[in-house]
Amino acid sequence: MSDERFEELLQFFKVLGNESRLKIIGLLANGERTVGELAELLDIKEPTVSHHLAAMRELGLVQMRPAGNNRIYRLNTKFLEKMNRDLFAQDNLAALVDKPTMTPDEKVLYTFVQDDRIINLPARDQKRDIVLGWLAEKIDPDRRFTEKELNEVLTRYHPDYATLRRYLVDYQYMQRENQVYWRIN
Repeated sequence: MSDERFEELLQFFKVLGNESRLKIIGLLANGERTVGELAELLDIKEPTVSHHLAAMRELGLVQMRPAGNNRIYRLNTKFLEKMNRDLFAQDNLAALVDKPTMTPDEKVLYTFVQDDRIINLPARDQKRDIVLGWLAEKIDPDRRFTEKELNEVLTRYHPDYATLRRYLVDYQYMQRENQVYWRIN
């Protein structure tokens, strides 16, 4: 979102962040009004109403037309439609804040793991270690597995269970003795 749009949205919320202005918008949504009519309906002084209308007019939220000695104010519905379409779009609202940055480990997992499955085994050792650490966390640390049982567990995460099993031992996430495997805490 551009700085200009950000400022426009910020100003919009500042203008609407006042109870009297919200009531003025409500009254103008029902039809055109003069400053005197608004002051009487809201039980506030005309200069205060004029001050609120000036802020709303500067933003483009209300429009004014002269009528003899009076000024008639109306709600600018096209402005509201534009705000709804342009500024309140999800992408624009999301752009109000910096996107959260991922840690290096999160980036690796984002690249190689989708829907709780390993989509690719990284070629680089450091990245492979991160994926294997993630996988090891999925394995019950209090259980001993036969090779067949471990294969069934690993198949849930990637079809090449033999490579995963070997890597988990090589990278010291698991130990093996007599074809029984267990996770190292």
